[in-house]
Amino acid sequence: MNDVVVPVRDSKAPHGPALYFDGASWTAFIGQLKAGHHRI
Repeated sequence: MNDVVVPVRDSKAPHGPALYFDGASWTAFIGQLKAGHHRI
């Protein structure tokens, strides 16, 4: 996933600005969410 870029937008403003994360960072973040390490 080294070449993957993940754009993230606010679902309430789909045409607004996006934050871009590299794939490895995004995968790690989602893994931590699923493991319960972050409250959302």
